[in-house]
Amino acid sequence: MLAIRLIAEPDQLDAVALPLRPGGADDASAAPVPTAVALPAEVADEAAALASMIGLTGRAGEAHRQLRPGAAPARLLLVGIGDGDEPGWRSAGAALARAGKDETHITVALPVGVSAEAVRGLVEGLLLASYRYRLGADGEAPALTGVDLAVAEPEAYQQALEVARTTATMTRLARDLTNTPSSVKNPQWFADQIAAAATDLPGLRLRVREPEELAAEGFGGILAVGGGSASGPRLVELDWHPAEATTHVVLVGKGITFDTGGISIKPVPAMKLMRKDMAGAAAVVAATLGAAALQLPVRITTLAPLAENMVSGAAFRPGDIIRHYGGLTSETTNSDAEGRLVLADALAYAVAELKPDLLIDLATLTGANAIALGTRTGALYSDNDQLADDMLTAVAEAGEAAWRMPLPTDYVEHLGSELADLHSAPTQGGGSVLAALYLREFTGELREKWLHIDMSAPSWCERDDAELTRGATGWGVRGLLRWLATLR
Repeated sequence: MLAIRLIAEPDQLDAVALPLRPGGADDASAAPVPTAVALPAEVADEAAALASMIGLTGRAGEAHRQLRPGAAPARLLLVGIGDGDEPGWRSAGAALARAGKDETHITVALPVGVSAEAVRGLVEGLLLASYRYRLGADGEAPALTGVDLAVAEPEAYQQALEVARTTATMTRLARDLTNTPSSVKNPQWFADQIAAAATDLPGLRLRVREPEELAAEGFGGILAVGGGSASGPRLVELDWHPAEATTHVVLVGKGITFDTGGISIKPVPAMKLMRKDMAGAAAVVAATLGAAALQLPVRITTLAPLAENMVSGAAFRPGDIIRHYGGLTSETTNSDAEGRLVLADALAYAVAELKPDLLIDLATLTGANAIALGTRTGALYSDNDQLADDMLTAVAEAGEAAWRMPLPTDYVEHLGSELADLHSAPTQGGGSVLAALYLREFTGELREKWLHIDMSAPSWCERDDAELTRGATGWGVRGLLRWLATLR
């Protein structure tokens, strides 16, 4: 990960990044922003002339690298910041990470009086866009290893830097967990990674239930989904409980470490990326680790039901009746709708045993998420207007996207079963909506305190885009950390 320093007196000026904003002399080009660090007088004039000549507009995320042989600095990187708000600086940081990939070190000349939010956005953009996941040697890895942020008063921005660094570190952890091939990643491996990450953060309590304990306590959904695999299921329970906390939040994340579809087997094109089917679990675990690292004064209990949905003689069958934690039963006619079965157990357990103030779940639950909202937006469901609004605000501020979806009462009848309490995968109506309605049945007395996000689509990115890089996005970590930081 990039080494980023706040510095008042830069000592490396070979490559300097200069911010541009819209509104040059002709109102169509970009103008350099006065900076806190003193640069040679001709640099700002040259940047303005260059912006006009090549048509730079100063929009957020625009970048240009200019060589200056024999001059100082020797390379000038012009980066657009748009309105200069946090999202604009996040885009600028991402653009700078890519435009400067052939540099080993860059000094960013920040504006006079730059806000802490802008510094946070810049750092997040730099750290997230420079992420790469490779198992083997990477001959095209960026050379960039260090960035200095030149400001008048470094100490004023130290907290913003630390929050951004922690946020990016935990988002990168979620990306690593999700990108890891399922030849390596099974439920036990995932649980081991969480244990290793939690070791360095005092105050966290971890419990991992293995199949025997799951059976003894009645986690029928997790056992059914994981029963077809040689790698048995697990339930991870991670607790952060600071002494000053007055609010208790339970986070639940779907953790299917690979999904064949089971007996209702997926076609090959739909199966090849199913290593990402545990992105919800990765997000809630990483957010909890981030909350502990930032010492957020809120109690968080995270549940990650982990299973591998495989085909074998022990796999659960379409038409089976599953008894979940707490006693509710589900008729399942599609073993490829397995995520909701493990989530149902975890939600029921949270309601019965943990009794939190708020109950949140994230899951790569349905392909219908992408059909409804495209590839960048999560589908958010809740009966609580304030909770939904607060989460949507936090997600947007973090640079992620979600859209609130309805929970229509006329769909509830489709959950009826002649054999069980519920039908887990009815075929009528919108798939993401029905899955959310099914999960709601397990929230009991916390129904008005529950929020669900179907984040199947935005959990993966097919190309580099701003602070996203191809592969797992770590969606949800940034939004959850923003939201958790508002709780007391």
